[in-house]
Amino acid sequence: MVLNITDTASLQIKEMMKEEEAETVLLRFGVKGGGCSGLSYSLGFEYEKNEELDTFEEVNDIPVIIRSMDIPVIQGTTIDFKQNMMGGGFTIENPNAIVSCGCGSSFKTATNAGTPENC
Repeated sequence: MVLNITDTASLQIKEMMKEEEAETVLLRFGVKGGGCSGLSYSLGFEYEKNEELDTFEEVNDIPVIIRSMDIPVIQGTTIDFKQNMMGGGFTIENPNAIVSCGCGSSFKTATNAGTPENC
């Protein structure tokens, strides 16, 4: 499996999926260039899979699509959801990240520096 989703994050994602008005909802997870460290995470919903570019897996009963080219960068990543006094949010723990920015939203790996921006 490429991705792990904790039980807490799964409950939150499933609730959000129920609010989508489409018959088929898929969770898309991946990376894009940018951020202080060069790569940023991408997490959102999509409604169809690109058969040529995407890999599909089901994690905790959640249909997940990932661009095949992102797999080496995110292999073994865990998505969690944390609640605190200021609200809640998803956290991402990527064992491949060797540098992360102070805000935790961008990173780079030993093999992929991405496209760092001035922050």
